[in-house]
Amino acid sequence: MAAPDPEHLFEQAEALAAPPPAGPPKQVSLRRAISSAYYGVFHFIVAAAADQLAGVTRRSTSEYGRVYRSIEHKNVRELCENINKQNLPARYLPHVPANGLGTDIIAFSAAFVELQEKRHAADYDPMIRVKLSDARLAIRTARAAVGRFNAASNARRKAFLSLLLFPPRRG
Repeated sequence: MAAPDPEHLFEQAEALAAPPPAGPPKQVSLRRAISSAYYGVFHFIVAAAADQLAGVTRRSTSEYGRVYRSIEHKNVRELCENINKQNLPARYLPHVPANGLGTDIIAFSAAFVELQEKRHAADYDPMIRVKLSDARLAIRTARAAVGRFNAASNARRKAFLSLLLFPPRRG
């Protein structure tokens, strides 16, 4: 299986957000840059979850593919929204480190939600006009989100990924 490489998606976004030799950037390029930035983060976190459960060395197996494909955008968003609440919902508390998920996971979660909203607008809202600065900001936000996730402790990363793969039941 050849999952999309997040770095390649970020590079694609940067190429799309590069100013053309003459004239203003095309809206379609700026919109696709925002979308590629979001997808870089999405594929990064999906790969991290599949690596944790199936294993990095098993990336070419159908088991890995099932784990990878089982994660939906809305599930990542729901987890990230819950992490960004003032107080983490009670159902999550038994599954996180005693000192919480930390600022890096919280920052990652906030960036994921922000990027998904920007992607939805870029992909579906015909009324918005995207500026070059919007696309560049989305790319910086995406790269920073990956950096923040990687900066979190192993225990906090594992807690996040476990909650993503196995969300606790409500009530």
